[in-house]
Amino acid sequence: MRINRYIAQCGVTSRRKADALIAEGKVEVNGVRLMEPGYDVKPGDIVYVDGNRIDAVQKKLYYAMNKPVGVITAVTDDRGRPTVCDLLPEAAERVFPVGRLDLNTSGLLFLTNDGDFAFALTHPRHEVEKTYIVRVAGNIPKEKIARLRSGVDIGGFVTSRAKVDVITWNRHSMVLSVTIHEGKNRQIRRMFEAVGYPVQELERVQVGNIKLGHIKPGHTRALTKAEVESLLQAASKKY
Repeated sequence: MRINRYIAQCGVTSRRKADALIAEGKVEVNGVRLMEPGYDVKPGDIVYVDGNRIDAVQKKLYYAMNKPVGVITAVTDDRGRPTVCDLLPEAAERVFPVGRLDLNTSGLLFLTNDGDFAFALTHPRHEVEKTYIVRVAGNIPKEKIARLRSGVDIGGFVTSRAKVDVITWNRHSMVLSVTIHEGKNRQIRRMFEAVGYPVQELERVQVGNIKLGHIKPGHTRALTKAEVESLLQAASKKY
């Protein structure tokens, strides 16, 4: 098994982040530091990541969290800021976040120790739909909402078609629902910046057919087997 997949299956992090750890010289096999990601793990190999020995995970775990604003989507933070893993119960086994929500974005986030599950939901070619509630100051004109729907240039990348619906508006602000199936860094914020209406509040409320529901901020619930399977099916859908 390729080393990055082995690290992911041990519940350390995703495959892509495992490649980064290897490039940083933080992975050792049988006492030898790896610098290339192509190594295949063999029976009897002893693998260390960042000084800690790892072993294959027996039980796969899948959680849905309501991430609050002000919390980092990471396992640890070298600046001492609170992370999503700090919010887990003390008895919870080791998991890592699937993808990310930025510091000022709240809402639905998955955590797991299953690297293949994380890979399926985050790889660009899988394009799982994600729905956000967006609040902006002022009222966005119809022609600019049409631009958001048809695709906007967010800096060297033109977004695909999006579903954009106005939920409420008044003289001072507008609340919209936006569904995308891409995952560029800060994509929603960059889309609204492109039409001149920076986001004031942003919450992710659905991924695939899994809704945030009544999970309280900072709390988690276990995903059911059916929910995990539905997310993997969504990841196999082609647009």
